[in-house]
Amino acid sequence: MNFNFLTPVSDAVLAHNELIAEQALGKKIKMHSRQNGIPDLDDVQIAIIGVQENRNDVNYFGTALNFDAIRKTLYTLFPGNWYTTIADLGDIEPGETVEDTYFAIRTAINVLIEKKITPVILGGSQDLTYANYRAFDNLLPMVNIVNVDSNFDLGDANLPIKNNSYIGKVIVEEPYNLFNYTTIGYQTYFNSQEEIDLIEKLYFEAYRLGEVSANISMVEPLLRDADIVSIDLKSVKASEVSDNQKYSPNGFSGKEICAISRYAGISNKVNTFGIYEYHNSKNDSATSMLIAQMIWYFVEGVNCRVKDDDFTNEKYVQKYNVLVEDDELIFYKSLKTSRWWIEIPFLPNVNNKLKKHTLLPCMHADYVQATQGEIPERWYKAYRKNSF
Repeated sequence: MNFNFLTPVSDAVLAHNELIAEQALGKKIKMHSRQNGIPDLDDVQIAIIGVQENRNDVNYFGTALNFDAIRKTLYTLFPGNWYTTIADLGDIEPGETVEDTYFAIRTAINVLIEKKITPVILGGSQDLTYANYRAFDNLLPMVNIVNVDSNFDLGDANLPIKNNSYIGKVIVEEPYNLFNYTTIGYQTYFNSQEEIDLIEKLYFEAYRLGEVSANISMVEPLLRDADIVSIDLKSVKASEVSDNQKYSPNGFSGKEICAISRYAGISNKVNTFGIYEYHNSKNDSATSMLIAQMIWYFVEGVNCRVKDDDFTNEKYVQKYNVLVEDDELIFYKSLKTSRWWIEIPFLPNVNNKLKKHTLLPCMHADYVQATQGEIPERWYKAYRKNSF
């Protein structure tokens, strides 16, 4: 496949890479360079792609994007005890139109996923997640998106797509491939009550910043069920980033956003991981270091992936039946990983696309809640969606 729309990693970054320690990550990454072209991808598991597209940012002022500072910082970090081979494929530059850029993103993601390579995308405005989603049109029957964000980004689907309205386009435009949309870390004062009500009406999931920060491990089952993970850097508190990146005094700490990135990497299902709304500036060391560490933790998570065994074999799972009022809830616990799932009853005469969603990741706390006579909210929402 010809990646002729990808521009190589800059000579400045490659020159910087010559000066770093031999054990550093940059010495182990396969790079797209002007001299050598696209590297061989046969043994690659993760591919980094920058997308220099931000024209659909509602605050776009013509500023060009550059990811050199992130690359220089990432390359100087030392890898963990990893088996994963990483490639840096360079950047997708803005096309003649934004739609041209979207086409390039879809093409790149399609090719990489078919090669069983996980793309790590650096953006650019977050509407690029829409192009990421459309790349799955011919890959998966249904898709789950997890958005780490202070906003829902629903917007008005009747208006042209922007970085604060791309989810509205995902919901209303054919083909309809979205099964679930989850927002992690939303802040109520940044979202209208109408949007909050719509999320509830559609049985999507939304978790406020406070509840996630109080128990960061609650995001693990949410990310375990995600195909696409999209992180908006505006979800990070202002004190953690450079001046040009500051958005709100409230948000995730660097430690929390790295933990979320690691949980995304651990998920066997996550096919793409994107970090968006980056604004480069001269004094950029805090933001570039944070993004580099987020990528590092995602790769660390990928190296910790464990595939759970067959749920039909009692040697590998424990099954628990809990009666809550008139509903029988069936839980499974993996004996290999101690992870929990809850079964969603498959209803007859319902869209066959949903058959693969009959097991919903959950926490031990959901099982405890059920034994106390309460139906877990995730189960209820998934059951209702399954009933449409």
